[in-house]
Amino acid sequence: KALAGVDDLQQVKALEVRVDTRETSLGNFGVHLPNLRELKLNNSLLVSVRDLGTSLSNLCVLWMACCGLSDLDGISSCSSLKELYIAYNNISELSQLTWLDHLEVLDLEGNNIEDIDQLQYLRLCCKLSHLTVEGNLICLKPNAESAEEPGYNYRAEVKKLIPHLKYLDKIPTSQT
Repeated sequence: KALAGVDDLQQVKALEVRVDTRETSLGNFGVHLPNLRELKLNNSLLVSVRDLGTSLSNLCVLWMACCGLSDLDGISSCSSLKELYIAYNNISELSQLTWLDHLEVLDLEGNNIEDIDQLQYLRLCCKLSHLTVEGNLICLKPNAESAEEPGYNYRAEVKKLIPHLKYLDKIPTSQT
């Protein structure tokens, strides 16, 4: 109540906090915020998405940039997500995102995605229209083992893997 600045937590639709889940467990804090739609946790320290608990099924927008995340295990409990901003973490594996049926916007800038094939999981997010991947190794070469190829065009490769995508790195996918 002190963080939200209200007595009736039913009224809280958006919340911005910084947490360190090594010291403080969030448990299932979403139980107390049933109408929470937007949660901003940028610059927090989250060991895992699981630290958010399983009670954020109504959440539509989630910011977790610069949180030290290395995987997305547990993101499926945020089943209503439309926008997910997880830039500047250590994420390399995207299979957990396949459960987010409503996802429209995904920001993966500055992560550790080293294999272009990881993006095939995003094909299953049929509403995904905006994707940001700049600052990942896949922008330079298809996987960690391959040498940089002069003719490699990550935009063309992403478009092949996710044909319904409208914007890649804030530029229409029609532009190569």
